[in-house]
Amino acid sequence: MNHYMEAPKQIPVKAEVDVLVVGGGPAGFSAAISAARSGAKTMLIEQTGDVGGVATVGLMSHWTGNTKGGFFEEILDRSSDMPDDTESLGHNGSYRQIINPESLKTVMLQMLDEAGVILQLYTFASDAIVEEGILKGVITESKSGREAIYSKIVIDASGDGDVAAKAGAPFTKGREDDGKMQPMTLMFKVAGVDTSKAVFPGGFEENIEIPKGFIQNLGRENIPHPAGHVLLYRTTLPGVVTCNMTNCIGVDGTKAEDLTHAAFVCRSQIDSIIKFLRNYVPGYENCYVISSASMIGVRETRHFIGEYTLTKEDILEAKVFEDWVVTKAHFNFDVHNITGSGLDETGAQQHFTQEKGYTIPYGCFVPQKIDNLLLAGRNISGTHLAHSNYRVMPICVNMGQAAGIAAALCVKENVLPRNLSVTKIQEVLKTQGVQP
Repeated sequence: MNHYMEAPKQIPVKAEVDVLVVGGGPAGFSAAISAARSGAKTMLIEQTGDVGGVATVGLMSHWTGNTKGGFFEEILDRSSDMPDDTESLGHNGSYRQIINPESLKTVMLQMLDEAGVILQLYTFASDAIVEEGILKGVITESKSGREAIYSKIVIDASGDGDVAAKAGAPFTKGREDDGKMQPMTLMFKVAGVDTSKAVFPGGFEENIEIPKGFIQNLGRENIPHPAGHVLLYRTTLPGVVTCNMTNCIGVDGTKAEDLTHAAFVCRSQIDSIIKFLRNYVPGYENCYVISSASMIGVRETRHFIGEYTLTKEDILEAKVFEDWVVTKAHFNFDVHNITGSGLDETGAQQHFTQEKGYTIPYGCFVPQKIDNLLLAGRNISGTHLAHSNYRVMPICVNMGQAAGIAAALCVKENVLPRNLSVTKIQEVLKTQGVQP
């Protein structure tokens, strides 16, 4: 590879804050508000033009997975179009968890403003400022140019852990034996659906019988590989359904060229999926695309090595850690097929038998080797299979809550994250409805 030697130059300091949160998805949004409410001068930077990440820009259908208590409940209270929490969506939770992405964007901006968070959109964290193993801040790129932001604590909620990687925190990628990662998806919505006749398979193992056969079998037979599964979700809008059916395998979300390839592959599949829905699925005979995500959905990239690594055994045992900071987390081993469509042979949805919620310990948020850095979201320390469970948005929201509180406490007490008393985090969390 050829190289260009960049000439040294002075970079203006954009801001000096107590807590800098990188990434405005569910985890980062939650972390920023929690840190600001705890009294820390907090800044949030996000590379897209909206906050919410996959929940908004990624056009996700619903808050998949569950937690009880904590900041996630507040988000539902503020944003849900369907406040009645009694009707079930099966293993996907309740109708209350259906996302209206346009209203959610506005609600999230309002909540950040109310908390006093300094927000800067269209801003990409391109490098880390590290001195002797201590993270001092980040370098950003935006329309304003190349700038530095100094911070006492940085929370990396970028999903891929871009700042943590630049800082030198150790990590692995994908599954342990071969490094392969779950496929990517571009979500889209269709209108013109007769919802009185429509079916809504919400999991790979929901093989509903329809007039022309079983829906998942028909999908595999008639939608070009590597797509082929049928996942259809209700929205709060009449005649509109969210489709989680595009699929791109063999890609790495930390590479721009792979993200570009995935966007092309997934968009190229939409026409075939529409034809399938019209020809085979009741209620969808007149459906048509009305919107698609402007951000590809990346499920898995870096797993950072923290003070503790969460395992599948911890989840199956519903382990309650002494240093818990996330509680009552519950989902399944949602491993999308690494070689094609549907559920991977290592995954478990209907056959996931652990009905109790599990906890996530503080050690998963504290990376080895680098100080003044906390992780939040799918980049925390966990194995490939454990990650397939905790990566979902409600659990990531409550991760952000814990990380934001921890960061503010570190600033207040002038201690490194790895030296912070977890009991103090737990005391604050308990006042906010989080119990083990």
